[in-house]
Amino acid sequence: MTAASPLVAVPADIRDFQNYRWHASPDTYLKALLRVAGATPVIVPAMAEEIDLAAILDRVDGVMTTGSASNVHPARYGAEPSPCYEPFDTDRDDLTDGLIREALRRGLPLLAICRGHQELNVAFGGTLATEIQEIDGRMDHRAITHEDQRERYATRHEVAVTAGGLLASIVGTPAIRVNSLHRQAIDRLGDGLTVEASAPDGTVEAISVASAKSFVLGVQWHPEFWAETDAPSAAIFEAFGAACRSYRDGRG
Repeated sequence: MTAASPLVAVPADIRDFQNYRWHASPDTYLKALLRVAGATPVIVPAMAEEIDLAAILDRVDGVMTTGSASNVHPARYGAEPSPCYEPFDTDRDDLTDGLIREALRRGLPLLAICRGHQELNVAFGGTLATEIQEIDGRMDHRAITHEDQRERYATRHEVAVTAGGLLASIVGTPAIRVNSLHRQAIDRLGDGLTVEASAPDGTVEAISVASAKSFVLGVQWHPEFWAETDAPSAAIFEAFGAACRSYRDGRG
């Protein structure tokens, strides 16, 4: 009998349109989980105060936090709100903070992408810098304006992969090309986090948790977009899927 695919909790973003409030997640992340990680996504509504997160995490085998157009609210890392930090999604902030902390406590595999990578840093007491393209010596990491998503999400630059780290063990090379699309990035690294990759301008592009009981990786770029065709992107999702299956089998 073939084992069922592992279940992965994916936090929803709040979107308001057509006179409804939607709890949604981009399908690129969901397809990468299904087609490459071999896992089944379970979208968790951004209603942290009304749902039983513990009951959900009792039933899943991993957590994936996604990218989003919104940014982590500055109050969560000791900064003053400003229009340049917007838009915000405080309902998602509440949800992902609980998911990340509880996943780490339980030893659930965690893959944190883009906004999720920043959320992971904030959960460990780190801070974020916004509009980094305006900082002297920094590259412009923002997506280009183009009607074709494949052009917007094309790989733009290399990142140096930390030798001997988790990411190095996954991708097997000292450098990879990535589609790192953002205007906000890690400023002060959270306590207990390890840098797994950096951009040529010093931007922290990937992190792991030194004390993690299982697979925990944060990446600033978007491996989900090319997971079916790009070897490093596929390797990240395959490694996450394997960790989720191991967690599922271990608790059985």
